[in-house]
Amino acid sequence: MPLLLAAFATSANAERFLVKNQADYAATAKTLKAGDTVVLANGVWRDFEIVFSGQGATGQPITLMAETLGKVIIAGRSNLKLSGSNLVVTGLVFRDGYTPTGEVISFRRAKDDSASDSRVTEVVIDHFNQPDRFQSDYWVGLYGQRNRFDHNALVGKTNQGVTLAVRLDTAGSRANKHQIDHNYFGPRPSLGSNGGESIRIGTSAYSMHESNTLIEDNIFDRCDGEVEIISVKSGANVVRRNLFLESRGSIVLRHGDGNLVERNVFLGHGKPHSGGVRVINRNQIVRDNYMEGLRGTGFASALTVMNGVPNSPVNRYVQVENARIENNSILDSSSITLAAGSDAERSATPKDSAFSGNLLQLTDGATSIIAEDDIAGIAMRGNILVGGASPFAGIVAQKLPLTRAANGLLYPPMGIKTGAPRDLTVARLGDVGPAWYAKPAGAVKFGSGAALAVSPGDNSLAKALQHLASGSCLVLAPGRYAVDRTLLIDKNVCIQSAAGGRATVSFSRAPLFEIAVGGDLRLAGIDIRGDDAADAVGNAVIRAAIEPMPANFSIELDHVDVRDLDVNKSFDVIAIGKSAMAGSIRITDSNFANISGMVVSAESETDDFGRYNAEYLDISGTTFDNIHGGIVSLYRGGSDESTFGPHFRFEKNRVTGSGGKDRAAIKLVGVQQVNIRGNTFTKSGALRITETTGSPMMTLIDNDFVTTQLPVLVAQGGRAAPPLALTGNRVDGAAR
Repeated sequence: MPLLLAAFATSANAERFLVKNQADYAATAKTLKAGDTVVLANGVWRDFEIVFSGQGATGQPITLMAETLGKVIIAGRSNLKLSGSNLVVTGLVFRDGYTPTGEVISFRRAKDDSASDSRVTEVVIDHFNQPDRFQSDYWVGLYGQRNRFDHNALVGKTNQGVTLAVRLDTAGSRANKHQIDHNYFGPRPSLGSNGGESIRIGTSAYSMHESNTLIEDNIFDRCDGEVEIISVKSGANVVRRNLFLESRGSIVLRHGDGNLVERNVFLGHGKPHSGGVRVINRNQIVRDNYMEGLRGTGFASALTVMNGVPNSPVNRYVQVENARIENNSILDSSSITLAAGSDAERSATPKDSAFSGNLLQLTDGATSIIAEDDIAGIAMRGNILVGGASPFAGIVAQKLPLTRAANGLLYPPMGIKTGAPRDLTVARLGDVGPAWYAKPAGAVKFGSGAALAVSPGDNSLAKALQHLASGSCLVLAPGRYAVDRTLLIDKNVCIQSAAGGRATVSFSRAPLFEIAVGGDLRLAGIDIRGDDAADAVGNAVIRAAIEPMPANFSIELDHVDVRDLDVNKSFDVIAIGKSAMAGSIRITDSNFANISGMVVSAESETDDFGRYNAEYLDISGTTFDNIHGGIVSLYRGGSDESTFGPHFRFEKNRVTGSGGKDRAAIKLVGVQQVNIRGNTFTKSGALRITETTGSPMMTLIDNDFVTTQLPVLVAQGGRAAPPLALTGNRVDGAAR
């Protein structure tokens, strides 16, 4: 696609200006002409709202660049706005701050003053997040015509809002022919709400317009923000040759017609909820794509073809018509779902569509190809299923060996043309983003650093934490550790007892641990006592977020004994505040007794916007005795379908005297995956499970209820009773 610019062309009368402060930049920016270059001196530029405006010419752009690539840091409350034509920006790093407006980089200065034929290349936005995770912004807003965004790195967005949005809200930004290529979209953790897409093209309001945007040769690495990685909400777009690496969600053709998705590679490596392509609307083409190791189901299947709403408004689901799904390989993947989402509203089945030449290998064979409604409108021909019996005519079951080719992908024997092309290339990390900016490694693991021995004593634990590097572990000698202050956890911290004994921690300040941005906490083999705790309502052992926090965190409790948190009411073990999100909470082989509050309170997001406080909550092999407030309260309200969680597993635990007549032992609202298995509940409150949205998967298996209220199942908004699998449970010894 021609962009009518060259990045660093010069002319005989072009000038180069080195500026060292914001005042110099403002004065120089007013004088720039075609071919000129303004250079920002190396260093940190704080609270810098850059306006870059001018009229370059074809082959003579006006350029804004760093003195040394990557050595100019734009920090604090800063952003960049471009307007005019033939502009180039390169070499900047946005870090250690956030935008004071709605966008970090905007290809317009005002609604009627956008940029065209311009380029942003080798620019980094790294964790440039709003302090509140639900304060929304875009990192990049593309407007105007024929702009290119390439070889950039967008890493670690944790607050609400699309990472990169193509906006069609003016006539001059439609049919735009933008090019988004060779970018690195780095890890984006689960937002726990709608608004976590990596790319969105258009919105439902402008979805009947063509955007003509090209997205190619990018890598999406661990992009887990929500169910839509790329949300296409306009027509005539092309998504091709991209790599989706261990990313939860899918390319979703949500609104708009005539889009093309081709030659992309999806490598899930078995990651839960990793998906492929979801098809909605008219005249969509999905061809020559390769998908392997995807574990998404339902709307996030490797391939999903939706049911539509008859005479659908633009913001709902337009019936699939004339879709062409051809020559794709879907291998070692969990599910293909056709006529998905069928219900009283979504009753318009796909029509005049074709599913042909596809190579399929599903984890459970034919049973993983699911039709939720009539699929007579999808003509099937020339497809091969490797393993299992064919579920439909047009899909032939064959036993074929699959062999890895030089490109690392699996193919059937030569001569079989079914499936993805053999000349696919898999994008490499070195080909995307700025070469001078390192790609992020995996998350720091508990105990991956050094171990520091600590002896008992007053505040010895607090002193040791001051010298601990992220990933390291404090090893406590047996004895008592008195703590008179809140311990701030702002790094990955492990605290465990030394082998051969147990350490006991008491505390007189509320809470004992405060999770801050960047903090993760693991406690192993220690005892925590509340006998010295302050007489304060709402105390806690571990608390996250008195104030909103932008980053997800993890908590692990292993072989921990916590008791006597009863000096006042509502004394919790783990309490998660509003606008905080635990990526995971894991409790194993532990004991909790005599607690006036809850063990896990994750119920602060009560605005019913589809938000919640914990993605994964996993409790196993643990005893609970006299937990007055109940074991867990996990809340997700509203009817939004943009998230996968929360996930809750409660397995092989013993609960006695917890909750009560008016207090549930476990309270779950809107939880999407529930597995309660092999537990004993004695003289305790009921399990209360409320369904609010989505298609939850719930199991209640092999549990004993002794002098305990039976589970209470509730549906909201006129929904049917929750689809709960009930087998092998016993009530006072009798099978139920």
